[in-house]
Amino acid sequence: MASIGDADPFTAAIPATKVELTISCRNLLDRDTFSKSDPICVLYTQGIVNREWREFGRTEVIDNTLNPDFVRKFILDYFFEERQNLRFDLYDLDCKSDNLSKHDFLGQGFCTLGEIVGSLGGRLEKPLIGIPGRKCGTIIVRVEELSNCRESVMLQFCGNKLDKKDFFGKSDPFLVFYRSNEDGSYTICHKTEVVKNTLDPVWQAFKIPVRALCNGDYDRSIKVEVYDWDRDGGHDFIGEFSTSYREMSRSQSQFHIYEVFNPKKKGKKKKKYHNSGTVTLLSCLVDTELSFLDYIRGGTQINFTVAIDFTASNGNPSQPTSLHYMSPYQLNDYALALRAVGEIIQDYDSDKMFPALGFGAKLPPDGRVSHEFALNGNPQNPYCSGMEGVMEAYYQSLRSVRLYGPTHFSPVINHVARYASAVTDGSQYFILLIISDGVITDMAQTKESIVNAASLPMSIIIVGVGPAEFDEMIELDGDEERISSQGRYAERDIVQFVPFRDYMDRRGNHILSMARLAKEVLAEIPDQFLSYMRTRGIKPGPLPPPYTPCPPPAIHPLMTRRVSRI
Repeated sequence: MASIGDADPFTAAIPATKVELTISCRNLLDRDTFSKSDPICVLYTQGIVNREWREFGRTEVIDNTLNPDFVRKFILDYFFEERQNLRFDLYDLDCKSDNLSKHDFLGQGFCTLGEIVGSLGGRLEKPLIGIPGRKCGTIIVRVEELSNCRESVMLQFCGNKLDKKDFFGKSDPFLVFYRSNEDGSYTICHKTEVVKNTLDPVWQAFKIPVRALCNGDYDRSIKVEVYDWDRDGGHDFIGEFSTSYREMSRSQSQFHIYEVFNPKKKGKKKKKYHNSGTVTLLSCLVDTELSFLDYIRGGTQINFTVAIDFTASNGNPSQPTSLHYMSPYQLNDYALALRAVGEIIQDYDSDKMFPALGFGAKLPPDGRVSHEFALNGNPQNPYCSGMEGVMEAYYQSLRSVRLYGPTHFSPVINHVARYASAVTDGSQYFILLIISDGVITDMAQTKESIVNAASLPMSIIIVGVGPAEFDEMIELDGDEERISSQGRYAERDIVQFVPFRDYMDRRGNHILSMARLAKEVLAEIPDQFLSYMRTRGIKPGPLPPPYTPCPPPAIHPLMTRRVSRI
């Protein structure tokens, strides 16, 4: 019998989003003397740790064209929280050899998977490079999310005449759902609430992704166990029944009754044992889940703002012991955190202009303390061009301001919230990255600001740097207990906090440290984004008109490879 602990493991087992890439090129170089090139596209992915490029797959070869529309697709796992670097190499095939060095190089293009996803309509066009002094043409990459069973289902069950297990009262029944695995084992995927002191319970309706119930296989067995809850955790087994998603989905217009059997009682072959009661499926409502990518492809823009702690507790920036030390040899923790998060989010912002703020410093020329100042020195226009512009403004501020204090988060949260409150139609979503070294001194105001922001299209990432204790920041995270202020609870969880030190590579590999940090702090953003859109009933914007390629030429039978999958 599978475990029925309090963990909720099915969410971790849901497969990653898969996307399909379609490749076209225009105006490729003509490397053949008596005809046009016979192009093939080779996709490479880059490892996070060693930064090495490895071949992922190849398209087919298309004869005699400079404007190929390749038929063969690339299927990749997509992670919002990772920087997934891609390289596309184009070759003109001259012979049957698999060795690419024996063929003419036509150019190459570089991008990230997030850059393609974040492009309008999921279509990215970039110039090909790689041959000095020559125009190599352009590559067009289109992305489409594979459905991968995006349905969810709302189920409600009731029980009737279940076995009595309690000596002084009736049973306290609950249901546990398991999906079957290919090896015959079972994985828990849902547990209902307990209905106290009844043999005829009616459980609350619950919503669950279909892939969690059956991993997309509608005929896969789903086992349901019925228990009598006991305070000591030794819950009494009442019985079980089996079904499948296909069987349940047929019950949308009528009740479906399942007999509950206890194998031990059934095995004793007692003539009087018929069953241990029945469980009835009262309703089964199927819905197709909208995904994060649906909104991004529909035009929703992600607006990224950074806020950096310039309080004196960080140490004198001219000293190597300072968290703000500007070493000529390596990035400090603030700069690492900025790059780790910003270089991923920037792919979803079309203009690549980012507001960059600081707090807790004395500003020139009069030395006034500010908890909301522009890093570029322009309060009317705090925008920086790309992550390079943000880094430049950060270093500029370190040279011009005086680190002071105290540490106030609420002004920068309110700053972003003002912009988010003006655009609540789903066309924009705001992410604030706060990087700080320690104790928050306006905790009550910060809580109030977060509670207010939770009703806006906004998420907050807090990265703690340095060796301090981060108890206040952990409290703001809201994973254990929903944050509240003056009796009001946050409408949803919008804060993710992590201490950077927990993700630093012990061997000093900064690239790996940045990848680990980004993966952790950004993993919750898509769900926070979707929770806002769903609670507001906001649908994705319409997709732009589909791109119409040229009629495809004949496909070359040679040099085709089966496209691998990550």
